[in-house]
Amino acid sequence: MSYTRPAAHHEVALEVKKSRFISWIGPAESREAALSYLAEARKHYPDARHHCWAYLIGNPVQTPLQACSDDGEPGGTAGKPILNVLQHKAVGDVMLIVTRYFGGIKLGAGGLVRAYSQAAQLAYETARFDERVAHRTRTLQCSFQHEQSVRHWLEKHQGRVKDIAYGAAVQMQVSFPEAESSRFSAWLEQFPGIHLQRD
Repeated sequence: MSYTRPAAHHEVALEVKKSRFISWIGPAESREAALSYLAEARKHYPDARHHCWAYLIGNPVQTPLQACSDDGEPGGTAGKPILNVLQHKAVGDVMLIVTRYFGGIKLGAGGLVRAYSQAAQLAYETARFDERVAHRTRTLQCSFQHEQSVRHWLEKHQGRVKDIAYGAAVQMQVSFPEAESSRFSAWLEQFPGIHLQRD
């Protein structure tokens, strides 16, 4: 399945009762990438009191890797509201950070939940997104004479060779759009010399 993800880094600010909430949203295809994005936000706003965040890595409808943090705010008032916004938007490979500068007026638990939710929502509404096409990875073994045929099929169907090893035969790890899976299987039936390994 395809899903949406942020196309690029985006930043937007919101003020609630003199507290300033700066939302960062951007693409993250791994936990490491998400935490690197957080480090960048901390470096950019080193004097901010809180850097609350949430990420969803992977396809949002297939139990993605997810996490969130209140970063010193009362438990459940920041990270979970940010994550909740992402979960309801069906967006994947995303890191959303809300940096807060305290304005001197306490918002209370309910006020914090509303403010962080609003900041996350604003980031989502003003960011640009693109479509990520889900890919399938398969490993196959073929003779040297069939290698070029496999490469040609992949080129025609937006696929690619991820890894290759040469020995008595050629072992290839290939990736192609999930939507092309049945077409790939049908194509392979023409070549009894190409052996597909089981998932």
